[in-house]
Amino acid sequence: MSNGKKLLGEERRKQIINWLTSAHTPITGSELSKRSNVSRQVIVQDISILKAQKHPIIATAQGYLYNQMKKPELAKRMIACKHYREQAKEELFILVDHGLTVSQVMVEHAIYGEITASLMVSSRHEAEQFCKRVEETNSSLLSELTDGVHLHLVEAATEAQIDKAVLELSRKGFLLDEYE
Repeated sequence: MSNGKKLLGEERRKQIINWLTSAHTPITGSELSKRSNVSRQVIVQDISILKAQKHPIIATAQGYLYNQMKKPELAKRMIACKHYREQAKEELFILVDHGLTVSQVMVEHAIYGEITASLMVSSRHEAEQFCKRVEETNSSLLSELTDGVHLHLVEAATEAQIDKAVLELSRKGFLLDEYE
């Protein structure tokens, strides 16, 4: 009965919200599909429906998060970087070691314009996991589309933390203006 299918979908989406709101860390689409006993593609569709219903779900490199709390005002800054694939982990370590969260990575593509991806990397462990997934899946970093040039939106408790991280990135030669 078609009504039964719709109810199953609604119940599954309610359960997804319950799992996400009670989780303290992101939950991958694969994990949600295992818990729901449906394909990962069904989960992707469910997440799209939930987002369309105005649920504040964020898709990160580590999985899905439900943004249920209003965060305290954080210092935010866009940082222009340039480096190559083998230096990505070192760049992320510098940022997280200074207490920053790397919220997004962006590139300016000649055809598609601005391409933005949510990272939400806040620790060495998350940076390691991100780099490991890139290697395991043989994926390209967005910056590989632009010869290493990319922007990071970073967040921290204070501007001073960001200033210190930028200074270290500069020392390592990772800032874009140093290539000109």
